[in-house]
Amino acid sequence: MANTNIMEQKKQLVEEIADQFRNSKSTILVNYRGLDVAEVTELRKQLREAGVAFKVYKNTMSRRAAEAAELEGLTEALVGPTAIAFSEEDVVAPARVLNNFAKEHEALELKAGVIEGKMATLDQIKELAELPNYEGMVSMLLSVLQAPIRNFAYATKAIAEQKEEQGA
Repeated sequence: MANTNIMEQKKQLVEEIADQFRNSKSTILVNYRGLDVAEVTELRKQLREAGVAFKVYKNTMSRRAAEAAELEGLTEALVGPTAIAFSEEDVVAPARVLNNFAKEHEALELKAGVIEGKMATLDQIKELAELPNYEGMVSMLLSVLQAPIRNFAYATKAIAEQKEEQGA
């Protein structure tokens, strides 16, 4: 009786992890061995502020969930101490936070990732980390769109000042 209850709980956990894999815009697996408690706490804080869930599951459960979510490529990375960062909102956030943290703390190692449901290489994850977030991209776009109008305004102002000087 107790054994079937435990099996049911494990199946439920595997399904929960699989749902997180399916619903996340990006998922990054890291090896956190070598980080002390204060560093892990700081990392969790940074990820939470970025809207990223950071979980540690048993690798066997995560492997089964990855297979259920049709992400078999993750099973090779699910060995040793592994933490998983899930982001359902921002594709860039987990890659940026983890990559920046890994630069400051050599003990944190990026292992694998999934971006928009497709396996990603470590190089792709690092490239993604260098991209600005949504707000940064919008502000860059707005500055590009405003540039011609701003230049036109400067030119008309200069012409007006030149005409004033000629008239005076």
